[in-house]
Amino acid sequence: MRFKLWLGCLFAVPIYASRCNISWVVEDCSKFASSFEEIGYRDVTILNSSHIPEKAANISGTLNAFPVCRLFGSVPYAGNNSVIFELWLPSTKKYNGRFVVVGNGGMAGTISESDVIRNLNKGFAVAGGDSGHLAALNNAGSGAPGVYLPYMHNQAQVKAWIHNSIAILTPAAKKITTAFYGKVPTRSYYEGCSTGGAQGFALAQFHPGLFDGIVAGSPGNWYSHLALSFLWNSQITQGTNALPQTVLDLITQTVLAECDAIDGVKDGVLENPLSCNFDITSLECKPSATNSSSCLTPAHVSTAQKIYMGPVDSRTNISLYPGFSVGSETEWMYQEGYLADVFSIPILQNMLFNNLSYDASTFNWGTDVDAVDAKVGKLIDEISPDLSALKESGAKMVVFQGWADPLNAATWPIQHLGQLEDFFGGDVGDWFRLFMVPGGGHCGSATNYPQVPGTWHALDEVVKWVETGRPPVQMLGTDPDDENLKNKTSKLCPWPQTAKFRGGDPNDWNSFTCDK
Repeated sequence: MRFKLWLGCLFAVPIYASRCNISWVVEDCSKFASSFEEIGYRDVTILNSSHIPEKAANISGTLNAFPVCRLFGSVPYAGNNSVIFELWLPSTKKYNGRFVVVGNGGMAGTISESDVIRNLNKGFAVAGGDSGHLAALNNAGSGAPGVYLPYMHNQAQVKAWIHNSIAILTPAAKKITTAFYGKVPTRSYYEGCSTGGAQGFALAQFHPGLFDGIVAGSPGNWYSHLALSFLWNSQITQGTNALPQTVLDLITQTVLAECDAIDGVKDGVLENPLSCNFDITSLECKPSATNSSSCLTPAHVSTAQKIYMGPVDSRTNISLYPGFSVGSETEWMYQEGYLADVFSIPILQNMLFNNLSYDASTFNWGTDVDAVDAKVGKLIDEISPDLSALKESGAKMVVFQGWADPLNAATWPIQHLGQLEDFFGGDVGDWFRLFMVPGGGHCGSATNYPQVPGTWHALDEVVKWVETGRPPVQMLGTDPDDENLKNKTSKLCPWPQTAKFRGGDPNDWNSFTCDK
């Protein structure tokens, strides 16, 4: 009888695993995977399984701190498509009882294994997917002018990319996790940045019951208009209007000289660029100037003003997306053509006009914007302020955004927070909090701000929030790129609070307090 019970639990479907109260050992990873095949588990196909001993996996220089059962699986969705995912299950002794899913970046098509192993090493059971299409079939996951991208011609795959892929893989991965440990995870979390940040907002808007906590970093959740901002900045920086790196550096250096000390410490970073009243015209060369390396041409001034402004509708002059903030100029180079080539133009050619010869210089900043909203935005944007279902579910959401992000205009999350507050009639801080990162880049360190800690512990904060009920009042930043400052920490504050220096060591986050 005991043998029959044990055998029944061995091949139990996950919904019954907690009743059996058995956990597997990572060394039996392949046997565990076979148990799913033998019972004909229809929600998922296990493609591969392996036991990985401690420190045997090297993902971008990070080794797995624990032995792990590594599974590859496939979950089907509409149109004969599937989401390919990985699930890393740490040994029972190292498992912290929590389940986390990580998001994607850019056009995705691959699994973010670096995010998987980073969270594995904290003790999580971790899953990540390819977003429902393969980079290998889509120009290695990168767009380019004139290049056909199959997934952009498949509406189910486009909707899976940002809106649905995390929701497709999560139930199956969570059931497998439950079966492996013999009990349901105590809590489920999501963490993503960039496109993964957009996926976080998609979960909040379209799938609000899946996770207890969501982290959405550098969110491209107004994806269609983010792409338009890339196109705008590319068009205005052509020819003599281009801003060379020397000019960008000069602008930022001048901004810092004027506003760096506003927060009480001169550290080469603006704590809050919105408090800096820098006027770019102050750098315009005088008619008698002989050294243009210390001033800007009128064309340079005009171009910078347009980047600060952001794209506008040619019919109404209404903003289509926020512009960039002062202090971020040194990070603008990608805006001068590269981002339009890899995102904006491919989206227009493949999704909007279905014409790989379409000339993006002819884009109409009136009627074509309407077409983008009608044909593209509905498939890839997630900007509704009505997150009532998320709030009612009891879930918590943390968003972070770097002020020196080279891709995303930093004030977009602030603008979107304002939209949420307008919808809910006031403060939303009991379930949604935004943290701005002074000198922070896109999902990490900004190249030209190496002194700024580039690891932001947002998942730690959302876990504490969910599990203690106490909202985060600060967030830790660690790991600057500058090796001479490797022990430096920073204090990040829930917007609209900012960190104020109170004396002591400016490289220690304890020397700052969060205040309005």
